[in-house]
Amino acid sequence: MSHAIDSALRVRMARPSRDLAAAGRFYVDGLGLAVLWRTTERVPGEHDLLMIGPPGAAWHIELTHDPERPLEPTPTVDDLFVLYLGAPAGPSLIERLLAAGGTRVPAHNPYWDEHGVTIADPDGYRLVLCSRAWSPES
Repeated sequence: MSHAIDSALRVRMARPSRDLAAAGRFYVDGLGLAVLWRTTERVPGEHDLLMIGPPGAAWHIELTHDPERPLEPTPTVDDLFVLYLGAPAGPSLIERLLAAGGTRVPAHNPYWDEHGVTIADPDGYRLVLCSRAWSPES
């Protein structure tokens, strides 16, 4: 019996957000991801949700906010969302992310400064725009 996880498996990364509108501006307007789904009305007892990612991809990010019992995001300097671009991030992409509420920060691991740019989102989670192309041999 194989215990390997299928490479086509759908992946959702979920994390709390203080402000879904601010996080949405960062990831949609700044990074260029699409809104895949969002709650449009407040339902008592349920979280507000914003799901973002590339349309048709096997992954997406779910940002949550519970106005009745809000959670403070608690990112560390090594909680990273890394995008392997295969080339340096263009200045216009970095400028859009900063204009959309991001903050350029030094990486905790110098590897990421050597091979990319690290930008904190409005909740403090770190996005790394890596200039390398990822492969299992990387």
